[in-house]
Amino acid sequence: MSICSVAFAAGSSIDIEQAELHPLEDFYALSAEVDVVFDDTIEAAVNKGVPLHFLIEFQVVRPQKYWFDDEIVTATRSVMLSYHALSRQYLVNRGAHQKTFESLGEAAQELMQINDWKVLEKSLVEKNETYNAALLVRLDKTKLPKAIQVDALSSEKWNLTSQKFEWALKDLWLKEPLNKEMLNKEMPNKETINKEPQNKESGGKELK
Repeated sequence: MSICSVAFAAGSSIDIEQAELHPLEDFYALSAEVDVVFDDTIEAAVNKGVPLHFLIEFQVVRPQKYWFDDEIVTATRSVMLSYHALSRQYLVNRGAHQKTFESLGEAAQELMQINDWKVLEKSLVEKNETYNAALLVRLDKTKLPKAIQVDALSSEKWNLTSQKFEWALKDLWLKEPLNKEMLNKEMPNKETINKEPQNKESGGKELK
């Protein structure tokens, strides 16, 4: 995750570099790398005390050939960036958790952290099925102050939305780590192997 605040005419942007699901307990968890750029307008607004609310939206569907895709799960997470003038610190609020930072760059790095977010129950996934996943990160303009909402109607500066990052999920169940019980079932005991009678003609047991 990286942050770049620029002083020239480049606009604000959110870019999803990478996203993947991995098994975690009874869920598949989402981790992603997201880059964000704030231009002078948005950076100045934050420093004047305007809070920015961002929505992280994730969805998994099962594609259907002749009908609408079957929605498996939709998950949304909100995170807020703000500036506290008295303490001169930037705040990142994610649910009931709050972190403070000395600089906007540090706060923005935390703002776009997506690590081990439990988004999909394993029980919803069927073996040998293919699913499609999509991730989107955007500024929630409905949470902006009314004066800025009016300005946002005629300005592109506040249209801070990532591209829709999509990828196919194939054989998710194959990513499951083998536990001890599975290993014991798949690997025969050495003592059992040694006790097997050898074929006198071939000099050993035939490998299949």
